[in-house]
Amino acid sequence: MLERLERIEKRYQELEQQIATPEIASDPKQLQILAQERAGIEDLLIKYREYKKTAKSLEETRAMLSEGLDEDMAALVKQEIEKLESQQDQLLQEIKLALLPKDANDERDIIMEIRAGAGGDEAGLFAADLFRMYSRFAQSKGWAIDIINANESGVGGFKEIIFEVKGKGAFSKLKYERGVHRVQRVPTTESSGRIHTSTATVAVLPEADEVEVSINPDDLKTDIYHAHGAGGQHVNKVATAVRITHLPTGIVVTCQDERSQLRNRTKALAVLRARLLDTEQRKQEREISKQRRSQVGTGDRAEKIRTYNFPQDRVSDHRIGLTLHNLPQIMEGELNELIDALTTSNQAKQLEEQLV
Repeated sequence: MLERLERIEKRYQELEQQIATPEIASDPKQLQILAQERAGIEDLLIKYREYKKTAKSLEETRAMLSEGLDEDMAALVKQEIEKLESQQDQLLQEIKLALLPKDANDERDIIMEIRAGAGGDEAGLFAADLFRMYSRFAQSKGWAIDIINANESGVGGFKEIIFEVKGKGAFSKLKYERGVHRVQRVPTTESSGRIHTSTATVAVLPEADEVEVSINPDDLKTDIYHAHGAGGQHVNKVATAVRITHLPTGIVVTCQDERSQLRNRTKALAVLRARLLDTEQRKQEREISKQRRSQVGTGDRAEKIRTYNFPQDRVSDHRIGLTLHNLPQIMEGELNELIDALTTSNQAKQLEEQLV
């Protein structure tokens, strides 16, 4: 690892020398490329240099113990050694994490899809609660939410809702939410007070651009129809809703939230590209590492990832065995504790895999 860090430091020095040359300074495109590469390793290099500085201080401080110090001075030196050892261990851990392979999707905007599962109307209400939870979380991060398509149930819930989340690092935070979510509570429609168990599925798809996912227009079947809604002057008068079927895969995407047929088509194609990219990336994951795949990072929907138990004010994430007793706050979008724990667990697994 230290040899790798030395190579990174050498490369950083090369980049600084290249950026300082007149040839690069007069070439904005090349300057940007080199500056981005330098920025990508700068934080790691700062930690490595601090690690080396701490290691040198630790060596010098340990040497002081052999200089015949009096008892009080020796005690102070030992305290300083403990402090430096702790700093060194912390820096080493941070460096190991910084060296882990980066998820290429982490900085992307995302498309989220929430669908009611088992539980009838209560599942639809739970889907609506999850949408509200993620909306509040996105708001706290300064991210933008844009609904693509919503299929409402008759009691104020959603059979399905698809929406964009736009903001730096959206995928890196919300990728851990994909899977089956389970709720245990007394539905508002239950008169006997009996607790029901319902589910909803969450998909988190990194957005793909047209360069990454090329779609042959001949592979698409497009249907235009009248949007459904609660009523009003725009409903059923102008055909603006769009349904696109990708013939090779059978993927069907619908968008009717916008009043413009063009905007609905644009949004539907964005969802289609995201689903195709997700399908291809999952295929690659299976081929590369069949044995090491885990729920965190693959979003396998066949397994419940989290339970929200309202009577006991309890949220349990089954992937990492974490239980929290702050359900109202979590449903208001306070997800940082959950997401941070999942991130830490995933990083620990990656570190273990590097040792195998």
